[in-house]
Amino acid sequence: MDRLVTISRFKKTCPFLGRTQTQTLRSLSSLASSRFPALSQLTESATKCPIMGPALQMRSTQMVAGYASFAAQADVQQIHHSKGIFPGSEITDADIAKCPHASAARAAARVAEELAAAAKADTASARKATPAAADMTAGCPFHMAAAPVPANGAQIPNEDTFNYDQLFAAELEKKHKDQSYRYFNNINRLANKFPLAHTANVKDEVEVWCANDYLGMGNNPVVLETMHRTLDKYGAGAGGTRNIAGNSAMHLALEKELTSLHRKPAALVFSSCYVANDATLSTLGSKLPGLVYFSDASNHASMIQGIRHSGAKKVIFKHNDLEDLENKLRMWPLETPKIIAFESVYSMCGSIGPISEICDLAKKYGALTFLDEVHAVGLYGPRGAGVAEHLDFEAHQRAGQNPQAIKGSVMDRVDIITGTLGKAYGSVGGYVVGSRDFIDMIRSYAPGFIFTTSLPPASVAGSRASIMYQKHHIGDRALKQVNVREVKERFAALDIPVIPGPSHIVPVLVGDAGLAKMASDKLLHEHSIYVQAINYPTVPVGEERLRFTVTPRHTAEQIDGLIRAVESVFTELNINRTSDWEKIGGRANVGIGMDDVKPIWTENQINSAGVPHTLRNGQLTVVDVAAVDVVRKDFEALLGPVDGVRKVADELFTGAVKLAAGSFAKHPRVRATVGSPIKVATAIQVPVSA
Repeated sequence: MDRLVTISRFKKTCPFLGRTQTQTLRSLSSLASSRFPALSQLTESATKCPIMGPALQMRSTQMVAGYASFAAQADVQQIHHSKGIFPGSEITDADIAKCPHASAARAAARVAEELAAAAKADTASARKATPAAADMTAGCPFHMAAAPVPANGAQIPNEDTFNYDQLFAAELEKKHKDQSYRYFNNINRLANKFPLAHTANVKDEVEVWCANDYLGMGNNPVVLETMHRTLDKYGAGAGGTRNIAGNSAMHLALEKELTSLHRKPAALVFSSCYVANDATLSTLGSKLPGLVYFSDASNHASMIQGIRHSGAKKVIFKHNDLEDLENKLRMWPLETPKIIAFESVYSMCGSIGPISEICDLAKKYGALTFLDEVHAVGLYGPRGAGVAEHLDFEAHQRAGQNPQAIKGSVMDRVDIITGTLGKAYGSVGGYVVGSRDFIDMIRSYAPGFIFTTSLPPASVAGSRASIMYQKHHIGDRALKQVNVREVKERFAALDIPVIPGPSHIVPVLVGDAGLAKMASDKLLHEHSIYVQAINYPTVPVGEERLRFTVTPRHTAEQIDGLIRAVESVFTELNINRTSDWEKIGGRANVGIGMDDVKPIWTENQINSAGVPHTLRNGQLTVVDVAAVDVVRKDFEALLGPVDGVRKVADELFTGAVKLAAGSFAKHPRVRATVGSPIKVATAIQVPVSA
């Protein structure tokens, strides 16, 4: 608006401005040129003016030259570090964007190129409009890395063709300007050192505090053993879609295992839960006449896309707001098909959906319920079936491994449940469970299932082994809750603003995209702690955060180090504390008196695992021998018995533990090094902790 006011001052001087209406000028100044996206339509027109054209070229040259480096290498490095920017040994194009100086210089150079092209200059004159980058970069490593290449790596376009590269570059520039551009760190999780990983340098190890392998099942010994055996027998790939060559006994057994987990009649496995949600919701919308979706405002992008692709009408209700949902449901006739789509655990804020109450409303208004349990399966309930199971914890615990539905339970009342195999279960893939006819319809009509190559047999086997292990072992998820509580309480004691919630998610509010990125970089480069910054569009602008995931395998010493590091970074960057948010009225439920939220896991539920305790450095993780035995026996039909001395030793040890543990109610367990074969201990130990 300020720029438009400035332009309007020259209406009497410029014939073009004088005869053009203010509304038209406003549109021209705000719309990007179709041929030169870095320029507005007004600027493109101005390049043809005998007065403004040369003036624009001169000003552009001045701007580009003005970004020449003004400091020596050491000074530039200090500037970068003060902003939370740490250049690596290899500078990539994405790295260049981390430097505000180089990024601005690149943007100015891009504008200069497009001004030259818009003025119909030849390639040589366009290059003259942008001084050589080598002359502008005395000390900035990012700027020097960008120097040999034109601003966007593209040729000056032919004026008769659309400049695709310029459009791509302009779209990326928008992401850089609003600080929503995503940076991908090179993080390589180590199976034998969970939760450690190495960076691009294999000798540079960091602690991972944001992975969704919530329980460390990605390197559980029996999961890896099962995958290795499956790989040796069935090879690397599935060989095609489920309809062609990818419908193996492993896939069918996994789907049967999922029906048992959720006590539902049928299941269908997808390549990911994003695909499962998209395919299921879009197919339902295309088949149910006049369907109306009622979607929680905080639903995951996969659900939003599935509803959008369905073509069905969508009504959004406020997050977890039952009153708003009912007000919107009652506006539609009972005979209108309706689906309420929501999640159990919302992964960015840690809230939990009111599943039982939504089921009540669904019954009252004739709707189906679609529940996404992606961030809950493996983590809640006595067998790990999710929050819907957890809400009837004791009833499901008594039912044990019986696959039949518990009539009237919350999980039984939910019509459709989707989940993932790639988070708490440590593998890859997604799935949907429900009635037989519903699953068969999705199988028969969903393009996302029909036309996608089936998951590899080894991955499917690993997923099934992980589910079976967790169905028979509650200790991992109970210990995770213990560690989550510890971290949340210690953050609160330091006034670190944890967004309150009853789940395992630990979101720490930063409230600024740039600060969140800087905090993440400082934690990684100065403290060897990896936690990714979460920015728009994943969360609203102004609610940027660091999202910590605490696992049962993080040790007491690692937790101590995390707390010290976050406290240090918050102090150095002067990031708002809870008390600061309270003074300005709060944000994202921080600082508004909602801090005392009770966790969904009760003390009795946690202690049903035998009073688990946080590991210390040097302690070995706990492996449930009985659960391992269940997995191995179930796979014998396809893979045969586990070969060699280890099989005999494990059977001997398992039997001895069972005899020694006769007086204990808990399953026998043995401590084993994660990522290696299960070894016989020199002395029999039967820990009743996790």
